[in-house]
Amino acid sequence: MTYEVNFSKKATKVYKKLPVNIRFRIDQKIDYLRNAPRGHDTKKLSGHENAYRTRVGSYRIVYEIEDEKLLVWILDVGPRGSIYQK
Repeated sequence: MTYEVNFSKKATKVYKKLPVNIRFRIDQKIDYLRNAPRGHDTKKLSGHENAYRTRVGSYRIVYEIEDEKLLVWILDVGPRGSIYQK
């Protein structure tokens, strides 16, 4: 079963400012998330019921999964050092 992937306004804004090579790698990871949102390289975020993060090099993608709607919401994208401070 394939999940639909949507970006929050914040994630869209950050994503558009990223270098093309990073966006390409993030696009590849998003294609992976469509089929396996709880894949082997994802971690559940503490303090959040359905929030997860996955790595793309030194960048992180923070997202929520809505299983009943088969939906993955990309909440934020950014460098590892600053992604969790927001």
